[in-house]
Amino acid sequence: MKLKVYLTCIKISIAQATAYRADFIMSTFITLLSNVFFPLVTIVIYANGLEFPGWTMWEVLALQSIFSLSRGIASMCLSSVMWATMDHVRGGSFETVLLKPISPLFYIMTTNFSVSQIGLVVGSAIVLAISLINTGVSGVLGVLSAIVLFIGGILVAAGLFLIMAAISFIWVGNSRLDEISSSVSNFGNYPLQIFGYGLRIVMAFVIPAGMIGSLPAEVLLKGVEPLYFLGLIPCVLVLMFGIWIYNRMIKRYEGVGG
Repeated sequence: MKLKVYLTCIKISIAQATAYRADFIMSTFITLLSNVFFPLVTIVIYANGLEFPGWTMWEVLALQSIFSLSRGIASMCLSSVMWATMDHVRGGSFETVLLKPISPLFYIMTTNFSVSQIGLVVGSAIVLAISLINTGVSGVLGVLSAIVLFIGGILVAAGLFLIMAAISFIWVGNSRLDEISSSVSNFGNYPLQIFGYGLRIVMAFVIPAGMIGSLPAEVLLKGVEPLYFLGLIPCVLVLMFGIWIYNRMIKRYEGVGG
């Protein structure tokens, strides 16, 4: 039932966005264009004779497009939850959410689907397709394993958005929560091999930011590593913690300004 409601709300959000066609097309195009330019830094690095050890330019571009794709999908569903929560808390209007006969988190999610992130998802998919044409994949098992790890990466990104949204109930004056979330997840935007051993373990199995881009790309391009599947456990735990802490922080809400 909830899934049906959520899908209906997504259709409504898309219908609202496309009602102003010029604005929707321009915003999507700008997002798509900015995403097309993100590989330029990597291209410049390799054009100047530098490289990420063990990774070709096209492999790095595939990794970074997987990262952007994971973040884009999570952002469509949950990034606006953070901003909507912050606005409600600062304005003292969260009572209107609490009065709804459904879960506050579910209500915020269904009414704040971010259509603007479609450009990011489309652009990332285009860059990924071009990169894979130039690299190839490790086989059918690698593709299937990468899809599983990719889903884990979406769970991590979603969990981080929820944790930042929960923090906004008590850290009302901070407008940098999205940057904090991005700083943590950005570790997955680079091959984990460039970091020290200890940090690699943390990013793979403790705060699994590597699952957002690096690990799915490595499995897809270089072959299956069974150990990486253990990272799915903290992925689920991050999401569950995000849901739990958000619902718990609602009890700290005290009106205008938190």
